[in-house]
Amino acid sequence: MPAAEATRSHRRDELREFLMSRRARVSPEEAGLPAGGGRRRTPGLRREEVAVLAGVGASWYQWLEQGREISVSPQVLDAVARVLRLSDAERRHLYLLAGMNPPAPQVAPGKRDMCDGLRRLIDTWMPYPAHIMDLYYNCVVYNDAAAIVLGMRPGITQNCLLDFFTDPLYRERSHSWERNARTVVAQFRAACAARPEDEGFREVLARARAASEEFAALWAERDIEDQGQVRKELSHPLAGLLVVESTVLKVPARPDLMIVLHAPLDEANTAEKLEWLASPEGRRGAMYPVAG
Repeated sequence: MPAAEATRSHRRDELREFLMSRRARVSPEEAGLPAGGGRRRTPGLRREEVAVLAGVGASWYQWLEQGREISVSPQVLDAVARVLRLSDAERRHLYLLAGMNPPAPQVAPGKRDMCDGLRRLIDTWMPYPAHIMDLYYNCVVYNDAAAIVLGMRPGITQNCLLDFFTDPLYRERSHSWERNARTVVAQFRAACAARPEDEGFREVLARARAASEEFAALWAERDIEDQGQVRKELSHPLAGLLVVESTVLKVPARPDLMIVLHAPLDEANTAEKLEWLASPEGRRGAMYPVAG
């Protein structure tokens, strides 16, 4: 069997088993149906009941659950997901098994309180800089090292894209600014492209174009790049040259947030300098107060 056909066959098998398992866990009462007095041979909902509740034909749903090659639409899959009470992760999984591009991840209500845990994560990253951004590059929180080394502080826009182009302190400290500017813009274009109708991205884009001719010129080049690791060379007024590598991490349970961790590279004694800057002696000489 060719590899492509084997993949489709596996996906159809997974689709069948997934739908059967999700159907079995939903009781008629949970779906708004009368319980009835007779004994049910099928645990959970019957195929016909799912079809009626989702507003699709019984034969069509049976073919879907059998993994047949049928035409599906996002509206129909969403209706099935609603009836089967799928979580956001399960809904996206259903799309993938049905051979469709999944919708953008959403934050589950029970995961909205993760910020305290993520704050503990970046505080544990000390003495190395770390911060958390939302989808639009707005800075949600940063640790003390990010304040000391990167100059994150009250009084700037608190948007990492805008501050990269408009904060004179960061511009003065960054030896790699011109090289990294192209990467920053290309990565922001990739984020925008993933959500073309999102007004939040349009607002940040308009602000960046108005605030920086350099940004506008780089944006017009239409480069695009995925998030990854970026080498940064910084000159700190107390510690001198610092060479770090930033890595963007995403948490599936909080798709609206990105964690940016900076790790010291084996150059210019960066690790030792960062440890000193975070020490009481180094903090006393810092130009700006630490975050928090």
